[in-house]
Amino acid sequence: MEKPLILVTNDDGITAPGLRALIRTMKELGDVVVVAPDSPQSGMGHAITVDSTLFSKQVVVDHKEGAPSEYSCSGTPADCVKLALRVILDRTPDICVSGINHGSNSSINVIYSGTMSAAIEAGIEGIPAIGFSLCDYSWDANFEPALESVKKIVSEALTNGIPKGTVLNVNIPKTKNRPKGIKICRQARGNWKEKFDKRTSPSGKDYYWLTGEFELLDKGEDTDEWALAQGYVSVVPTQFDLTAHHAIQQVNNWNLNEQ
Repeated sequence: MEKPLILVTNDDGITAPGLRALIRTMKELGDVVVVAPDSPQSGMGHAITVDSTLFSKQVVVDHKEGAPSEYSCSGTPADCVKLALRVILDRTPDICVSGINHGSNSSINVIYSGTMSAAIEAGIEGIPAIGFSLCDYSWDANFEPALESVKKIVSEALTNGIPKGTVLNVNIPKTKNRPKGIKICRQARGNWKEKFDKRTSPSGKDYYWLTGEFELLDKGEDTDEWALAQGYVSVVPTQFDLTAHHAIQQVNNWNLNEQ
């Protein structure tokens, strides 16, 4: 039987250690093709390239025998998926996995995440997709304790499928040992208390540097933030239909059509 075709991408760039760890793990489950940004694209959300040229080329990052086909892309994570599906791949992938991101994409961070936007782009095209993130922003982060959970989740997704209109947002706690287990969660309510540090360049021009602290507004014990704090991998089924279905009736009660 034909092995599953697994499209691998990320937002930290094609040489990122998290991506390399994900590739190694996915090779145990199927045939891997990598299409990833040629430079870091963190925080790009679902941006796509529409006002400039887009470049892509086949590259060799792993020189070992049996290394997968890899392509770098000058665009965003969403661009990488679009290019893979429309230009590079000769058949539709069975699943798209994005990551492993260097840093959390839990709670409200999912909105800004290039990692998750790549997965969502695949989901829009009807392809099962998962975004993986490790709660460690270090370039030298240890991904090994996370890989068993990553493999298990992808294997289950290949076997059982992912509900239509849904992608999975998976976050993995930073730990020296294996996580305690895997929890299916909802997205915690939270936001960023942001500020801009005003600085002055050597030429005398003012510029601003965005900083901030994450504020958790949710005490629930069924959230991704709670699971991560307890040492569990969090899996949040995430939809890309942004309709607030619960609000339709209330807005319908507005007098919008009265003259």
